[in-house]
Amino acid sequence: MTLRYAMVCSSNQNRSMEAHFLLKKHGFDVCSYGTGAHVKLPGPSLREPNVYDFGTPYKHMIDDLRRKDPELYKRNSILPMLKRNSTVKLAPQRWQENAADGSFDVVFTFEEKVFDMVVEDLHNRDQVLMKSVLVVNLEVKDNHDEAAVGARLTLDLCQEVCLSCNTHFLCINSICKLLFDFLRSFECGRSMQPDGII
Repeated sequence: MTLRYAMVCSSNQNRSMEAHFLLKKHGFDVCSYGTGAHVKLPGPSLREPNVYDFGTPYKHMIDDLRRKDPELYKRNSILPMLKRNSTVKLAPQRWQENAADGSFDVVFTFEEKVFDMVVEDLHNRDQVLMKSVLVVNLEVKDNHDEAAVGARLTLDLCQEVCLSCNTHFLCINSICKLLFDFLRSFECGRSMQPDGII
């Protein structure tokens, strides 16, 4: 049985896209989204972020930041991140506007407030299919190093879920147990812990 996965962070730039990139590379059926009102990228200062609408192509963001300060955005790894993103899909997408993409079996979020927004949105949607969805939050700091670690953990979890689904009947309870056991075995002092599973 092939499962559909969604990766969700705030702006569909770093954490969700790192996981999307890695899972896609390993053959998973995966999409990614953000839950914010706008896409925000670091700017020259904390009070001056670069703000874009969801749907703005990653290549447009690259061109815009190259015009503004190419050295700054290369040094802080924003340009390489956007280049990677542009190889995965055209533009950041907003979770709350994804109904046309179909349903998902497992949704990973990477921040508690994003988890809360995804769960609230799912509760407010029309339940046409009456299908269960598993939503898992891994608290991952929004920096490039932690995003890479979070993506690797997400890939490992998805591979475990696939093995479980191929060997016995897919059941939400067995997947929940698998996830809890897997995360319990991941003891390395990181802040990456399961905050929520519904």
